[in-house]
Amino acid sequence: MPLEVTHEDFLTPDQVQALKTYCQEIAQAPTSDGRTDPIRDWSILHVALDSGLRVSEICALQLRDVILDRAHASLIVRDGKGHKKRGVRIGSALCDHLARFIEWKETEGQPTAGRSPLFVSSRGGPLTRTAVYRIFRKHADAVGIPRRFSIHSCRHTYASLLYRASDFNLRLVQKQLGHRSIQTTQIYADVLSEDAALAVEKLPQ
Repeated sequence: MPLEVTHEDFLTPDQVQALKTYCQEIAQAPTSDGRTDPIRDWSILHVALDSGLRVSEICALQLRDVILDRAHASLIVRDGKGHKKRGVRIGSALCDHLARFIEWKETEGQPTAGRSPLFVSSRGGPLTRTAVYRIFRKHADAVGIPRRFSIHSCRHTYASLLYRASDFNLRLVQKQLGHRSIQTTQIYADVLSEDAALAVEKLPQ
């Protein structure tokens, strides 16, 4: 089925910032019952927003897949769509956050061996895709993000922001997202070209 994307699939920069700020604040605030879910949730959503990984790829991440060398900071997707392996470069903010998160996991006594899952459920078991969908929706509701958005909207949003930030480098976006065909990535260019159409209409006539 061909990818269908519209402007309605992209979070605005203000929505992205509101979600990040809220998640970071509750992760840093102690909970009355000692729950640590907010710390994990912020890490999950930061990965979703700043790497564009699919939900299944987030759930499958292992400790060995997090490359924290600042010169080559990356997440390794071992079994992406079509069983393709790829490296996804990440920025310094997410790199530093994941370094702190892994240190926190060690202090909590969570397994941190190479093949240990990066993210686990509240009960210590594997994190499911359904759980990640619920995590996004819980925090999105808290900052007033409309219900039409889901965790997959983070991937679309990342693609649109990366496309602009890379000076419209489709090949780079294709590699980061793990699209087999450049035609799939082209969808984002086609949608965002509407920005230009809207912009020129605002020019003095």
